[in-house]
Amino acid sequence: MAALNKKTVDDINVKDKRVLVRCDFNVPLQDGKITDETRIVAALPTIKKLIADGGKVILCSHLGKPKGEPKPELSLAPVAVRLSELLGQEVKFAADPEVVGPNAKAAVEAMKDGDVVLLENTRYRAEETKNGEEFSKELASLCDVFVNDAFGTAHRAHCSNVGVTKYVDIAVVGYLMEKEIKFLGNAVENPERPFVAILGGSKVSSKISVINNLLEKVDTLIIGGGMCYTFTKAQGGNVGNSLLEEDYLQYALDMVKKAEEKGVKLLLPVDAVAADAFSNDANTKVVAQNEIPDGWMGLDIGPKTAEMFADAVKSAKTVVWNGPMGCFEMSKFADGTKAVAEALANTDAVTIIGGGDSAAAVNQLGYGDKMTHISTGGGASLEFLEGKELPGVAAANDK
Repeated sequence: MAALNKKTVDDINVKDKRVLVRCDFNVPLQDGKITDETRIVAALPTIKKLIADGGKVILCSHLGKPKGEPKPELSLAPVAVRLSELLGQEVKFAADPEVVGPNAKAAVEAMKDGDVVLLENTRYRAEETKNGEEFSKELASLCDVFVNDAFGTAHRAHCSNVGVTKYVDIAVVGYLMEKEIKFLGNAVENPERPFVAILGGSKVSSKISVINNLLEKVDTLIIGGGMCYTFTKAQGGNVGNSLLEEDYLQYALDMVKKAEEKGVKLLLPVDAVAADAFSNDANTKVVAQNEIPDGWMGLDIGPKTAEMFADAVKSAKTVVWNGPMGCFEMSKFADGTKAVAEALANTDAVTIIGGGDSAAAVNQLGYGDKMTHISTGGGASLEFLEGKELPGVAAANDK
């Protein structure tokens, strides 16, 4: 996989150089306060390495979706404050609504080796998400070297992660990107076997290519979450009012057939926790997966399924998990997701959690530190599992 041969911050020395670092500071804010600083902390190793080298470190990131205009509530100002505390040195905030403006230029001009400047939200500029040439050039004009450490946006070609690389001679990846590429890339390209993938979440349609690609790679594929009811219905079962994608019934059958042909063990639920309404106060009962009564809906995998899935993980050497097993945000329907998280916490396998809801579930349940790797990018990790090349990774220089 080409992605693994990318130059990293360890391949360069940035002494006296101006380095633009694309971070992922897309953190949740409430009344101007950062409520979860995981992403800021994750960026520190790369930033510290560049400071230690004696580089002039210019940080940039997007935050939320300001849609190309300055929205004060989406300013990165609070991130500069928190970063200063975490680094133990001042992080100068360049408050330009146009991102690369007089403040940014003056701040960069005045930098000494080891100084840190943070630019304003890159999405204040409408061109950012369109990968416009003008804004890419402006960003590049600030630096000699570009470092991409934002895996969360690696699947998008924007100015601040792809466009800018056209106008900079040296473009490498940071430690966070390197780690993501290493774990996700190795898992998919060169896993230690048995290799088990667990897919959940609500829709088959959003995971089509993932299922297809993983059937080429895995020894066992486990399917839970809302998407399993389309498989059950396709195989002639009753799913009541469960989530169902009628357009994907044939696709589900094709995948069952493909698994047989490839000799992949495809595990689907055998029982479900059914509810008479989509609510934590609903009446519930455990029923056979293919006998969900009319008017009822499956909202979690049942106890037998949870045991079967947990068993399948025990002998694995590599496990990738993307998507919850049920509506885990409602406590009545969180048991399936809990059982899988617990099984992963207790295995010796390399365990990789593919961002998004699965990452949130693992962290909420307190199993975060038991996983080998929790991806910082939901969408990006899914595209990785689909076998796609990510523009943000492709844009970095090869070794």
